[in-house]
Amino acid sequence: MPTVAPLDLEGHFVATHFLGEVPLFASAAGTIHRLDGGEKVTDAHEGLLTCIRDPYSATLLTGGEDGKVLRIAHDGSVTQLAEAPRKWINVVAGGPQGAVAYAHGRTSFVRLSDGTTREFPEERTVEGVAFAPKGLRIAVARYNGVTLHWVGTNGAPVDLDWKGAHTGVTFSPDGRFLVTTMQENALHGWKLDGKPGEARHMRMTGYPAKVKSLSWSVKGKWLASSGAPAAIVWPFSAKDGPMGKAPLELGTRANIMVTQVAFHPAEEVLAIGFVDGMILGVRIADGKEALLRRPGKGAITGLSWSATGKLLAFASEAGDCGVIDISA
Repeated sequence: MPTVAPLDLEGHFVATHFLGEVPLFASAAGTIHRLDGGEKVTDAHEGLLTCIRDPYSATLLTGGEDGKVLRIAHDGSVTQLAEAPRKWINVVAGGPQGAVAYAHGRTSFVRLSDGTTREFPEERTVEGVAFAPKGLRIAVARYNGVTLHWVGTNGAPVDLDWKGAHTGVTFSPDGRFLVTTMQENALHGWKLDGKPGEARHMRMTGYPAKVKSLSWSVKGKWLASSGAPAAIVWPFSAKDGPMGKAPLELGTRANIMVTQVAFHPAEEVLAIGFVDGMILGVRIADGKEALLRRPGKGAITGLSWSATGKLLAFASEAGDCGVIDISA
């Protein structure tokens, strides 16, 4: 049976991530709590809006109500990457070669490792940014679609249009597909590996609520999503991805909504967090479930695996955080 080491903190927690074997918990108030031989606290922002793990380095990237973009290392040290006074930074992304993307208003920015910054204006407010897995290229989610920009060249941007408000964006690990979360209860996708200018659409609908959490499996065969009383897991291994295929529904619980999903770093095992604080682990191959945490205070707002996949950190909107030892 997994063992749970609880961490009862004050306030709403936005995210949790591991840097190596050290779990860090980010609060909406702007503090970063890390468990590294005891609890240690870093004051990062005056109001934190987003906190992600940079996939290209062992650091966190954060944005806040104070207009700052920060890089936070596993020892709690803070590097300021950008500042936009009186702006809210709720969109950040980590890219190759030390590049970092962020956005406010109708402009996305890419800061390169040498400190130079490129601007990419849009006609509508930027809601999400993601780096492509190959090449220095970003996807910018906005109203009525996505814009693709090459960062290092002056090539023309590519518009992928689909009516509606696109609130977040992610590339598949192999770069063949692009998927957005939407303001309506749906995902939308494009298949990118056809002929130039021929991105095929994928509609992923039927959710009872908005999708707020997405996670790709280790080899990109599956995309898990929240927004239903089960984790909705779409198949992406076929040439056309999920087109014409039904998703798996894992961890179904009557009318209790899934709020967070996180795939294991090495195996096709999915951690699922619910609105009542419960956490399940489910194996894709056979749907076998393991109870990792009983219901607790507040909806699960963050789930993160350690690099070894033996530890799972969780955060909640009520400060009810902790670490689950799966190997126990």
